[in-house]
Amino acid sequence: MTKKPFLALSAAALVLSTVVASAEDAQSTKQNDLLNATLWMQQSVEHAAVSRGLFALAKLRLDQAMADKSWTATPDKEGDGYQDKPVAIITDLDETVLDNSNYEASLISRGTSFSSKEWTVYVKSETTKAMPGALDFLKYADSKGVKIFYVSNRTKEEEPATRENMKKLGFPMGGNVDTLLTKKEKPDWGSAKENRIASVAKDYRVVLLMGDNLGDFSDTAKGSVTERHAFLEKTKGNWGKDWIMFPNPEYGSWESAAFGGDWSKSSDQRRKEKIGALETWSPDASN
Repeated sequence: MTKKPFLALSAAALVLSTVVASAEDAQSTKQNDLLNATLWMQQSVEHAAVSRGLFALAKLRLDQAMADKSWTATPDKEGDGYQDKPVAIITDLDETVLDNSNYEASLISRGTSFSSKEWTVYVKSETTKAMPGALDFLKYADSKGVKIFYVSNRTKEEEPATRENMKKLGFPMGGNVDTLLTKKEKPDWGSAKENRIASVAKDYRVVLLMGDNLGDFSDTAKGSVTERHAFLEKTKGNWGKDWIMFPNPEYGSWESAAFGGDWSKSSDQRRKEKIGALETWSPDASN
């Protein structure tokens, strides 16, 4: 009988220590909006399947475009006689043909956020991988004599490391033609991409545009949510035909559109406005 109070106290202490440890673990595991998105992109069969499927679609569309000289993904940027120009594809890099999920995972594990200075360090580490299906498709296009242009908002400073990383992975790099068109490579090449797309269309029949962000297809990406959806409706004939969009739930202009593109707002305020932008169902409405 004399041992029971001691046993009870020991059990209570064990429960208390478990609760404290759980609370400490919860505090040390910081919540991060990137977690599910990055886990999905990095490890899910579903993401890999979607990526491979989209590149399979791109291959079908490329074959159609090669057989149809009137086919162009950039009719507003092609001049007279574009039908006889050499054929080209324009693709974005990050989260379209390049997989940077190890960088995003690093942000999550360290409880920090994007830094342009640190991003440059990451690019120079040359640890980026290829998206599932990207190399097979691009090598196929290259074998057909199609010139592949990479229009990226990686910067001029980051271009040499990017080029080396891509060479090591086996990406077609254009031979004696500069096909890696980076931000600030020329004075008027800013974040908006349409002027770089136009520079390619001047000399090539561009048959496919590929990207993970509306800005990879149009400068309209900087507009409001309403303006972006109006553009989507206006261009509905392009999607899945000569414009191919890849999924990226980690980041993009879709996110900033929800809080007016104002990154000076605190993370809590941005999250509040993103929640406010959601269309929600209310259980009360069912009664």
